[in-house]
Amino acid sequence: MCDMKLKPTAILFDMDGVLIDSLDSWWISLNSALKAFNYKEISKEEFIEKYWGYDLSDNLKKMGLKLEIGTFCSNVFSNQIGEIRIYPDTKYTLQKLKEYKKSIITNTPKDCVYQILKKFNIEQYFDAVVTSDEVKMGKPDPSIIFKSCKILNVDPKTVLLVGDTKNDVKAGKAANCKTVGIKIDADFTIQRLSEITKILKI
Repeated sequence: MCDMKLKPTAILFDMDGVLIDSLDSWWISLNSALKAFNYKEISKEEFIEKYWGYDLSDNLKKMGLKLEIGTFCSNVFSNQIGEIRIYPDTKYTLQKLKEYKKSIITNTPKDCVYQILKKFNIEQYFDAVVTSDEVKMGKPDPSIIFKSCKILNVDPKTVLLVGDTKNDVKAGKAANCKTVGIKIDADFTIQRLSEITKILKI
């Protein structure tokens, strides 16, 4: 790890792949939408490589699909929330970080986010929740970070962003944040969320 201990003014968390395991739910939802509109379904490998971590509207544009397919996908995802699992160390880690301001920054639609937070009873750990449907562009664009920092009244240069995709890291770097990547290259790389406590002053 690193000998230096950080004391950021706030910590911004991506949600999917960081706090919860929702990859299969999103993949199933997208394929359900594709099938419903008579498009070819995609493999899990292709989903991870090309579409995981991107805003749904961006994925629709890349695939040349209409907005109504995205709406269908989001509706299916809402029904898939029961299949989502919280990572074993999420609540423990959020509790350990109670002295820090915390925000969720996610490309997942807002109504789905609040359903998920309520399902796992973790909404009380966050001072803000900002989703891609509240800004013009989702990650890797940094707009979602700037909006979150404005709500928290902190400078982006003084915050720590935690993500699990290249787009999270790109967004963080574009906003001049320090970045923590879960199993991916970033300013700091960890293998699981609870390891973040090793690089922070607590």
